[in-house]
Amino acid sequence: MIRPVVLLALLAGPATAEMVVVPARTLPPRTTIGPEDLLLRDLDALGAVIDPARIIGLETRVALYAGRPVRPGDVGPPATVGRNAIVPLIYEAGGLRIVTEGRALDRAGPGDVIRVMNLASRATVTARIGPDGMAHVSR
Repeated sequence: MIRPVVLLALLAGPATAEMVVVPARTLPPRTTIGPEDLLLRDLDALGAVIDPARIIGLETRVALYAGRPVRPGDVGPPATVGRNAIVPLIYEAGGLRIVTEGRALDRAGPGDVIRVMNLASRATVTARIGPDGMAHVSR
């Protein structure tokens, strides 16, 4: 009887290497990626970024080590809100709109979801950062 793992390995076929994006040098977190920071290498890396143009101008979320494939989750838009920054905190539902000030408890870029402390009530809420740097409260 053939074991399921062996059967899957036989059906999957050989892994094929393709050109993937790797850092030319070690990039610490919060580094904006430029064209000189990237190289293309022929590696077998499932889910790695294959087009350098897609990540140039983005910011590293974690340390990227030279020669290791870059994954899409390792990079993101540059942060527009710094940790402890005062941001407009907005809640909208139906015709109701409440705007107050909040303190960002994390760094974030557009589209990121972070915790924000409402300065009036000291309650912590979850909010998505908009392209304008405003924190929109999640429901």
